[in-house]
Amino acid sequence: MIGRYEVGSRNGVVYADDLAVGDRFELGSYTVTEQELVEFAGQWDPQSFHIDRESAAGGYFGGLIASGVHTIAICQRLTVTSLYNDWSVIAGKCFRNVNFLRPVRPGEVLTGSMLIDNVVLDDRGRGLVTAAAEIVNGDGKPMLTMVTEMFMRSRP
Repeated sequence: MIGRYEVGSRNGVVYADDLAVGDRFELGSYTVTEQELVEFAGQWDPQSFHIDRESAAGGYFGGLIASGVHTIAICQRLTVTSLYNDWSVIAGKCFRNVNFLRPVRPGEVLTGSMLIDNVVLDDRGRGLVTAAAEIVNGDGKPMLTMVTEMFMRSRP
């Protein structure tokens, strides 16, 4: 139980006014494979240190690393599958304060969490929810932090 509802419950929809500042949610984990890392970067961020093992080995990071965009996408997936599928999300408004703190390497297990920073209800049946997301590696070291703002429906 987090806040005023059961996490992961499919029994009801979570609205903006169900959330409170300080509510914290665990987002589960995800393992990044080398094949996925290279394929994602090949499509969306084809820099050599993301797609070419040999070139990356001689580069600054000493091996392949995930694109930052890929790391954000993993955070989004964890958030959607853990929370947003049960939440009455209208749309995202923005990402801000995105910080890539360590390179994500093939085989790493990433785990996420999200902390509600603010909920502002309006007179249009919605609320602007601000949340701080964090992705850590298997050693608990922060890999990514960012703030997300999204519009959610309020309780009818």
